[in-house]
Order: sequence, then C-alpha cells, then structure tokens
Amino acid sequence: MSIEVCNESGVPVDESLVASVARFSLDAMHVNPAAELSILVVTEEVMSELHERWMDEPGPTDVLSFPMDELVEESRRPDAPDTGPALLGDIVLCPEFAKAQARKAGHGLADEMHLLTVHGVLHLLGYDHAEPEQEREMFGLQARLLSDWQAARKKAAAQVARQRSDSAVLGTAGLEDD
Repeated sequence: MSIEVCNESGVPVDESLVASVARFSLDAMHVNPAAELSILVVTEEVMSELHERWMDEPGPTDVLSFPMDELVEESRRPDAPDTGPALLGDIVLCPEFAKAQARKAGHGLADEMHLLTVHGVLHLLGYDHAEPEQEREMFGLQARLLSDWQAARKKAAAQVARQRSDSAVLGTAGLEDD
C-alpha cells in the first residue's frame, strides 16, 4: 500500500503514525494492498479555501476526503481491462482546526489526527454520516478501527520490549548471538 503524507501546515505531526493508522484501516477494510493514498496536512487558510470551494461551506474544517477511483468492481465496464491498483484519493487534515476538538475531547492533537485520518479513510471508502443510521455505522466502525490500531501498536511495543529484555539477559549470560 502506497501512502504519501505531506505536512505543509507548520504544525509538527508524526507522519509515520498518520500513515500507519491509514494503512491499518485500509488493511482492515480489505482494500487492495496495491492501492495508493495521499494525505495532505494543511493550514487553516488552505483548508478554508478547500472547504469553501468543494463543500460550499465557509471557514476551515478538520478533515476533507476527495475520492478518486471507483472501488466497486460492479461499477466497471465488463470489457474494461484490469486497471491494477486503485488511486483511492486524497485526505486533507488541518491540525490547527483539530487542536480545539482535541482539547474538547480530552485527548492530545496526535490522537485527534489519528481519529481524523480514520474518518477520512472511511469517507474515501464510501461511508457517510448524513443520516443517524449512517452516523452510527460509520462512527462505530471508526472507533473500532482506531481502538484495534492502538491495541496493535501496544502489542508490538510490548513485543519489542520483551525482545530487548531477552537480548540483554542472553548477552549478560554470554548466550547472545553475534
């Protein structure tokens, strides 16, 4: 899966974690591993321009998603050649706008950026929250994906810590491989 993250916001964002949560979500949703995704992190000014231009709404917002390719096999012509990996589209994030949301939610900006990334991925995959039933489905899936990603990160970190500890013990005993 190709995920490009470009931070033009001036706000420090851990791009590797943003890509990680996006990749985890796409994998969990069984998206073709050859798919491509672009994530752009922008200023409030840029987000305002995009929000007004594409959504016809004033001011900035936290996340926008711009789908590129149709992901549903049934939507392709029967005689169309195999197109290979899909270009999913673009997710645009605005950390300046997200800071207030993070404070209100009682967590840090990084957690808010991860949540918004998952939210953007789900929009690219066709999920919406315009109707109450859609909102329940999308936000429930969003919470599950985010929770599963966080649990997977904790598990991986614990495994690395165990390996380091084991290596230290083996090294002290003179049993470590060189």
